[in-house]
Amino acid sequence: MQQGSRIHRKLQKRMGGGYQAEVPLRFEKEYENFILIVEGRADGIFTDQKGTVIDEIKGVYQNLEQLEEPVPVHLAQAKCYAYVYGLQQKLEQIRVQMTYCNMDTEEVRKFVQDFRMEELDLWFSSLLDSYYKWADFQVCWERKRDASMEGLEFPFDYRQGQKGLVADVYRTILRKKQLFVQAPTGIGKTMSAVFPAVRALGEGYGEKIFYLTAKTITRTVAEEAFSVLKGQGLFCKALTITAKEKMCVCEEVDCNPELCPRAKGHFDRVNDAVFEMLTEQERFGRDDILAQSEKWQVCPYEMQLDLAVFMDAVICDYNYVFDPVVHLKRFFGEGGRKGEYLFLIDEAHNLVERGREMYSASLYKEDFLEMKKKLRAYSKKLEKALERCNHQLLVNKRECDECRELESVGSFVLLLTGLLGELEEFLPELAEGSLRKEVLEFYFQARSFASIYELVDENYLIYTRHTEEGKFQLKLFCVNPAVNLQNCLDRGRSTVFLSATLLPVRYYQSLLSARTDDYAVYIPSPFAPSNRYLAIGSDVSSRYKRRTREEYVRMASYIRQVTMGRRGNYLVFFPSYRMLSEVYGIFEQEFLPAAPDGCRCVCQTPSMGEAAREDFLAGFQDEDGRTLIGFCVMGGIFAEGIDLSGKRLIGAIVVGTGLPQIGDERELLRRFYDRKGENGFDFAYRFPGMNKVLQSAGRVIRTTEDQGVILLLDERFRLREYRDLFPREWSDCRLCTLQTVAGEIREFWDRIGC
Repeated sequence: MQQGSRIHRKLQKRMGGGYQAEVPLRFEKEYENFILIVEGRADGIFTDQKGTVIDEIKGVYQNLEQLEEPVPVHLAQAKCYAYVYGLQQKLEQIRVQMTYCNMDTEEVRKFVQDFRMEELDLWFSSLLDSYYKWADFQVCWERKRDASMEGLEFPFDYRQGQKGLVADVYRTILRKKQLFVQAPTGIGKTMSAVFPAVRALGEGYGEKIFYLTAKTITRTVAEEAFSVLKGQGLFCKALTITAKEKMCVCEEVDCNPELCPRAKGHFDRVNDAVFEMLTEQERFGRDDILAQSEKWQVCPYEMQLDLAVFMDAVICDYNYVFDPVVHLKRFFGEGGRKGEYLFLIDEAHNLVERGREMYSASLYKEDFLEMKKKLRAYSKKLEKALERCNHQLLVNKRECDECRELESVGSFVLLLTGLLGELEEFLPELAEGSLRKEVLEFYFQARSFASIYELVDENYLIYTRHTEEGKFQLKLFCVNPAVNLQNCLDRGRSTVFLSATLLPVRYYQSLLSARTDDYAVYIPSPFAPSNRYLAIGSDVSSRYKRRTREEYVRMASYIRQVTMGRRGNYLVFFPSYRMLSEVYGIFEQEFLPAAPDGCRCVCQTPSMGEAAREDFLAGFQDEDGRTLIGFCVMGGIFAEGIDLSGKRLIGAIVVGTGLPQIGDERELLRRFYDRKGENGFDFAYRFPGMNKVLQSAGRVIRTTEDQGVILLLDERFRLREYRDLFPREWSDCRLCTLQTVAGEIREFWDRIGC
């Protein structure tokens, strides 16, 4: 965009004093239900011997000799300007000049075309007519939706703290602010956020709701919330965006029209497919979209993105709003308008690491060398550009022993920009095949790195290191994603961050928001503390130096003592798969044979597919009185987002403090925050670790009827640094030992009558 703006200014200055640059133009037409406004800014308007000329400038990278005529959509834009200006000036005819400029060579090529105003009038009227039906549909729908909200009430009896939360969310939207909400699992956070957002939408305080999640399972909860409100009489169009890989009907995702029959002619058919679905259907689920796309033979993934434009609510992964590569350009593209969007961010604690990933970028020296070898026979210019980048990385490699921070890589990025230009010239000439796919993948990685480099500021670290696979890596590491995330959130009206674990809230505010006027609310747990046994096993440790067979036997003994207290379903969470395997092996060999009849164990594995996950959880649906023990990892798929209420889960044992493994990036984080005067260990290790602990423990008590045991196995939980991070409702946490835990748990179950 910066390159294009520079080219525009340069060409405009060359045109002399009679050339009017950046001329604003506006056209209005009144219809029955609305006034349609078409406005824009013409790059240039000038007059020569033949009359008035509208100049439309396009900066491109392609070879201009290959451009035989203007790109149709570019010409259409210029014709709109020509019609509006000709109408204002009462002209009979007007000319359009399409000026294309190669942004590398600054070579210019112009296409000039004459139009009579009668011709443009017919063309422009046809354009408005084709747009009118969409705008009229949207206006009429919003009136119907807003009318359905009159008298709409909260669909359930308010739980303790829930009514206040609904009011807090509504006020936040009203005031265009951001709100951090810590509320215990089971209180009904989703409906408490969706309901006031829907009401605000109907009252004109929002344009569209984006409900953002990190995991597929939590999207289902949001879908159910909208479904419940529809059952109350609300007219609301809600759509869940499904990933391309899951929507594609081909065996392999390849959007080349020569290979995909749905891609070929997609744009000729998709408008009719979308309009028919909007006006004739009420459901927009995955199966509904697949059926409609089959009928019209269009791409289901792209069709759902077109449908999203006309939805009242869009449920999707974080990526579709924040990721600079895959965000929804219909709403959040560069230069796009600011919308009155309402962002509801579920499980917001996950956005910290996801944000770091989305705004970081890596390149590997070996990829440049490999690409140079493969393309040597095709282009000497490209070979030299690759060698220049490879050489610079080689210099960095020789200076890097382990993990080395760099002040800047500006000189490398200049070389990379030159390489990207060469690749953009080369790729159109490269035939389809495996090599082209490899080159494209390399190109996108390099382009992503160059784009992320434009974001680098004081919130970034640049480092090089030798990976475990033996590669040499150069990385732009986004330590604090708050500014980048905020730039996206500022495209909307208001944001609500929701989680059961946002402690300490200052930590999450500093990493998720760049504002200083955010609100924060803490909703106390409405569940009776007497319904759970909460204790710290004070004579066991998961410290690295204590990870011996003796300590693992002690952990397995604790699991045995806890699960003997009452038959039922339990989950045990470990900090790593390795420890899980060690402890499970001991438990299976030494304790399982002596367990009550029918006691079973299931283990999470590192590469569980969707079917395996469903099988794992299916065992917890049974309430047959037998004991089932699930061995899992903290921070994994079973540590948050799953709902096992009632007798489906009566205990959780959390082994260790959840501290991330020591590694290059964790140490970089620690040093980064130490330099800023913060406690680097807290930011890099303790806070994210405790979040995993709290999420794991939160699987047990999810309703007012739930009863269960929560046991934290690590002596470090006794320390003030960890106790200060406990939620308020954990104030009754006690200490126990291997000798006392069985008796205390029996006493707990006896007391509550189980």
